[in-house]
Amino acid sequence: MTENKASSRNGLLIDYEFCTGCHSCEVACMKELKLPPEQYGIRVLEDGPRKTPKGKWDWTYLPFPTSLCDLCEDRVKAGKKPSCVQHCQAAIMTYGPVEELSKKLAEKPKMVLFTPV
Repeated sequence: MTENKASSRNGLLIDYEFCTGCHSCEVACMKELKLPPEQYGIRVLEDGPRKTPKGKWDWTYLPFPTSLCDLCEDRVKAGKKPSCVQHCQAAIMTYGPVEELSKKLAEKPKMVLFTPV
């Protein structure tokens, strides 16, 4: 990979601290990619509810891009955001250059950066 290509690669930054588990990203992706039921480009995983040692309750949702995710290549080529980003009701997803997103990644502990192969 050339230096120019590497620096222009885009990814998806997900701040799962504020994901509400609404599944809008799943539905938008399924419609965009015309996927059949039980096939997902992005899937919302759930951890909890469980009580922490300090007595608080922890319940986390994590949108997770699957191998079917292509970061909405066609939408992005048309100048649009990926479908999951466009339809996320909690606005927890950001699409852009990996180099810029990786800087934001260091700001908070509950963030993940997805980059396609």
